[in-house]
Amino acid sequence: MIDTDKDSRKLVERAFLIGICEEGTLEPEAAEHLRELAELVSNLQVPIVGEMMVKIRLPQPQYWVGSGKAEEIFAQAQQVHADCLIFDGELTPSQQRNWERLTHLAVVDRQEVILDIFAERASTREAVLQVELARTRYSLPRLTRAWTHLSRQHGGTSGMRGQGEKQIENDRRLVRLRIAELEEELKAVRLRRQTQRKERDRNGIPHAAIVGYTNAGKSSLLKKLTGADVLVEDKLFATLDPTTRRLQLPNRQSLLLTDTVGFVRKLPHTLVEAFKATLEEAVLADFLILVLDISSSYVEDHWETTMGVLRELGADEKKLLVVFNKIDLQRDPLVYAKINHLFPHRLLVSTVTGEGLDQLQDVFMQMVAAQTRVVRVKLPPSRYDLVAFAHANCQVLDSSCDDAGSIMMTLNLDGKLRARYEPFILNNEENAC
Repeated sequence: MIDTDKDSRKLVERAFLIGICEEGTLEPEAAEHLRELAELVSNLQVPIVGEMMVKIRLPQPQYWVGSGKAEEIFAQAQQVHADCLIFDGELTPSQQRNWERLTHLAVVDRQEVILDIFAERASTREAVLQVELARTRYSLPRLTRAWTHLSRQHGGTSGMRGQGEKQIENDRRLVRLRIAELEEELKAVRLRRQTQRKERDRNGIPHAAIVGYTNAGKSSLLKKLTGADVLVEDKLFATLDPTTRRLQLPNRQSLLLTDTVGFVRKLPHTLVEAFKATLEEAVLADFLILVLDISSSYVEDHWETTMGVLRELGADEKKLLVVFNKIDLQRDPLVYAKINHLFPHRLLVSTVTGEGLDQLQDVFMQMVAAQTRVVRVKLPPSRYDLVAFAHANCQVLDSSCDDAGSIMMTLNLDGKLRARYEPFILNNEENAC
């Protein structure tokens, strides 16, 4: 559950949600954002006792909403005995403090909710470090929120600072030092990840990253295709750490699939920065598999959100395979007609029933084949390791053995694997094939 400030050390038990519909935002869209916030809060096991949608023309510096509307929100929160206000947006540190002074309640924004969820779900060392870094950066400008009791200590004379001001400055210095430590630790972790990637690249196996909106079924797709033992749950951000598994296609060609963290609307920029190392899998992959939930009423918004994050990562120019999941939950022909018009080259699958997965693997083979070339190789008897590697990782079109024990093979290789067999490729490979 969400902690309140350090003074009380209480846990939030009754949350009141506030949605903001700014000028230019459609009411159904704002309502969907508020519904998603409710799902995020529920993932923290925080009971929701009420919610309110507020329309504003321009954001106000003091409370984001006008002072009269702020009093109205507080009155409604009191009626349901809420002990926490959660805003569907990003409050400035000063707005957060103003709300706490007005209501004497814990005040949380969407960014803090997502940070708390990520903190609960992080399991690997890298994810734990990334979450702590994001939370620490978030807390730095909000330290006075945690030390409001020290504001009662007055400053000294002759330019001397008061004890409260010294405490805040000490805290800020400690937080900055911790940020520097976390950044150094993350550098070391990322170096290890680069080493792992180089090893994977030496193997020369094509690589695809599964990306998409959170809870679209990315982990389910990885599990269904590869049998991977990954967490599959019907909740937002069930997967934070990337998981890579090998898929052997029907033509015996291997493909590495990586499940990445899901995206969400209004994803805090600090989290995009903090998780860039994790999302680098999308940047470095040979192609992307963008999974969308066809049963969602806001599937187009999910598309826009995902593409926005990919653009920020510099991965939007990658080859993209659009896959609509959960077709077992969507039977409206109008939805399919619209999807067919907007995405003529899309694929339709269900990870529950298995429908469409054979066609998906056929497309995988085509995409891998587009990066491959047929070559004829002659391997000496001392290199049976390359014979075994070829059978395990690429398409072997034919194989034979001569009197000297050399192995003649016709292989379908991609660019990475070709380098491994380059010394053994026959010069007349075009005629031989």
